[in-house]
Amino acid sequence: MALIVQKFGGTSVASTDRIKNVAKRVARWKAQGHDIIVVPSAMSGETNRLIALAKEISTTPDPRELDVIASTGEQVTIGLLAMALKEEGVKAKSYTGPQVRVLTDSTFTKARILQIDDERIREDLADGCVVVVAGFQGADEDGNITTLGRGGSDTSAVALAAALKADECQIYTDVNGVYTTDPRVEPEARKLDTITFEEMLEMASLGSKVLQIRSVEFAGKYKVKLRVLSSFQDEGEGTLITVEEEKQMEQPIISGIAFNRDEAKLTILGVPDRPGVAYQLLGPIAEANIDVDMIIQNVANDETTDFSFTVNRGEYNKALEILKGTAEKLGARGVQGDNKICKVSAVGVGMRSHPGIASKMFNALGREGINIKMISTSEIKISIVVEEKYLELAVRVLHKTFGLDKAE
Repeated sequence: MALIVQKFGGTSVASTDRIKNVAKRVARWKAQGHDIIVVPSAMSGETNRLIALAKEISTTPDPRELDVIASTGEQVTIGLLAMALKEEGVKAKSYTGPQVRVLTDSTFTKARILQIDDERIREDLADGCVVVVAGFQGADEDGNITTLGRGGSDTSAVALAAALKADECQIYTDVNGVYTTDPRVEPEARKLDTITFEEMLEMASLGSKVLQIRSVEFAGKYKVKLRVLSSFQDEGEGTLITVEEEKQMEQPIISGIAFNRDEAKLTILGVPDRPGVAYQLLGPIAEANIDVDMIIQNVANDETTDFSFTVNRGEYNKALEILKGTAEKLGARGVQGDNKICKVSAVGVGMRSHPGIASKMFNALGREGINIKMISTSEIKISIVVEEKYLELAVRVLHKTFGLDKAE
């Protein structure tokens, strides 16, 4: 029998009835003889409620105290789930992150896991218990409670699976796996049986919201097999995220189409084309903690350059003001901005061995009259920026162009 870590998201434990359903599901796995560790999130909406309470007291809450408050959501869930398991006749014991000794650094509200002490968990598993561990939290060297940031329960589950060398880490969500694209945009989207860590990491970073990026990075680093399953459907084996294997090399060239609506583009016109200008432009943006995504630089005949880059739409106005100040210092012709764009990406490890993917992609979009504003590529992805009004059309066109609507 296997050692399995099961993570349940906030919607899966949103009410006591749903918590009872999770307990029934876990009890069935336990009855099959598996050793089970369960990592639940806080009940849906609870973390937001707790943070809102803190902000009623202080407009800029102290990060240490905010972690003390935010971590209590998971503490409620683990207690309720352990009680529900006992009602099902299953031995269970709950632990907070600090009780297990999930050691983190001291970066409050976005801490990183350094080490996990698995001794207590192993003792309880040997005693026949289902161990319920709070996700999203740990403690630093000084015993301060820390939280891992949004989506941190995924990372907690993967870290526990790595520390305990679990056979599988199962992530239960409100979808029954990873799809070729968002079914709400393309009804012909199909569930993938398998996907590589590389592809999933690209999909997550490019807009797919199924898994948190850090958890995929962690799983890939420690070779933890991840499986995405539905909390609300019993049938199906979900999607297995694993290392690339030889048998997967004949899979479709493109595995999925990801997209992100939260994009904005900034362009500074007529910047002097000389060494160090890129730093002069992006240095102040970085100092303001604004992440830059795609970058394009064009050189004109008059020894000036137009420099474009994209940022998250929520940081557009802040970045625009900074860039206006920089433009004035550099003697640029001006600044342009566009916050009605989106990014659409084709992802697939098959790109490595199949030329012509970019031309096929651009041809399909051109036939539909969709103008490409920016392009970015890597070994296994091609991303484009287009006007936001073309997002759904672009996704559907590319999904069909690469045969993702056809059953394997």
